[in-house]
Amino acid sequence: MPIWIVFARIIGGLLGFGALADYIAKKRSIELDPEEGIKNASDAEQIYVENYLYQTKENNNHFQ
Repeated sequence: MPIWIVFARIIGGLLGFGALADYIAKKRSIELDPEEGIKNASDAEQIYVENYLYQTKENNNHFQ
């Protein structure tokens, strides 16, 4: 079996799984808010994540 068929099946399976998860979440009215997860973190974790995001943003703004 050619390798591109294997990759196509893997990618198709991942997309199908994502579509199924999205369909189930919409059907059950589950809200997935990424900001909600950080609220349960400790102060140190919030500071670490905010610093990491800031540094990533700064590094992406200064290409060489």
